[in-house]
Amino acid sequence: MTDYYLLSNAKTFAFSAENPSGTKGGGSKGGDCTKLRPNIGIQPGETITLVDVEGPGMIQSIWLTGYVGHNFIIRMYWDNNENPSVEAPISAFFGCAYDENFQDIDQKYPSLNSSMLLVAPGRGLNCYWKMPFKKHCRITMENRGPATQWLYYIITGCYCEVPDNIGYFHASYRQEHPVTPGRAYTVIDGIKGKGQFLGVTLAAGLNGSNGCWVEGEARMYIDGDEYPSVHYTGTEDYFCGSYAFGKDIYHRQYQTYSGLYAGMYAILGDTSGFYNAQQRFMLYRFHIQDPIYFEKDFRMTLDNLGMVIDGEYVKRYDDYTSVAYWYQELPGASLKPLPTDKEMLMK
Repeated sequence: MTDYYLLSNAKTFAFSAENPSGTKGGGSKGGDCTKLRPNIGIQPGETITLVDVEGPGMIQSIWLTGYVGHNFIIRMYWDNNENPSVEAPISAFFGCAYDENFQDIDQKYPSLNSSMLLVAPGRGLNCYWKMPFKKHCRITMENRGPATQWLYYIITGCYCEVPDNIGYFHASYRQEHPVTPGRAYTVIDGIKGKGQFLGVTLAAGLNGSNGCWVEGEARMYIDGDEYPSVHYTGTEDYFCGSYAFGKDIYHRQYQTYSGLYAGMYAILGDTSGFYNAQQRFMLYRFHIQDPIYFEKDFRMTLDNLGMVIDGEYVKRYDDYTSVAYWYQELPGASLKPLPTDKEMLMK
C-alpha cells in the first residue's frame, strides 16, 4: 500500500460482537475496562450475518478467533447477488485446513505470515484481501456442526468511491480425500468472465510409501485452452521452493518458510504426539506481483504425481484440500457446492 499517508474522504466502519450493526458510535456502552459482548454464539444449523452494509465501499481486514474449525462456513455476497462469491470453511479460507492440529512437529503453533493472510498464535485468523463493492456487501457465518460454537470477530472497511472496473473478490473450496490416482487434482474450474487469478492455499496429507509427493506440476488453462498456457515444473516450484523444500538437498529434511506471497509454513504429524501420524503440509501461493489474467474463463489443476520405484511406476493418492482466490466481474458462475460436513473431516 502506497497511499496510506494521503488524506481521504473515506469513512471507516467496523462490525464486531460489540458493534454488530457497524454503525458510527455503535460500540459498547459499558465504558472503560468492560466487556459486554466480546463474542457471539452460533447454534447448530444457524447462519448469522456478520456484515450488512451499503456501498460503495471496501472490506479491508477480517479478524476471527474462538472456534476455528471446518464446521464454520464463511460466505460473502456482493452487490445483492443471490449466490455467494466466497464460500469456504473458515479454517481452509485462512490457510489452515488441518484445524484439529494446533502444534507442528516442533510443538509450536503453525504461524502463516503473508501479505494477504496471517495465522497467529493461538489461531488468530487474519485476512487483508481488499474487497471492493459498489452497492452492497453481506458476510455470513454458518455453523454446520452439532454443537453451539463461539466466535470472536472484527471486520473493518470503509465507505469510499470505487472505480467502475473493479473485480469482485472470490474464493472457492475444493478437496479430494484422497486424490484419484493418476488424475490431476482440480484447484479451481468453472470460472466464467473477465478477471485475474490471485492464488491458492493448499493442505496436503501424505498417503502411501512413495515419499516424493512434490513432483506434481501446476497447470493453468486460460480462455479455452486445450493445453495449459502456464505450466510449472513441480509442486514445490509452484509454491516458490525447490528440491522438495530441502528434502532432496543438503540438510535432507523439509524446511518451513513463510514469505509475503508464498510459503510452506507448517509440517504436521508426529508419532509421539498424535494418534493420527499422517505427515501433513500447509502451503500458500499468492499471485500479487504476477496475477494470472483471463478474459473468458480459467481453471487450474495440480498433479499428485508418483515416481518409479524398483522399476515400477507407483501412483500417489494423497489427501488434498484447497481454497482458490480470484477477482472477476459480476455476475459469475455459481461456485461448486461444498462437501457435507462429514465429507470434510480430515483423515
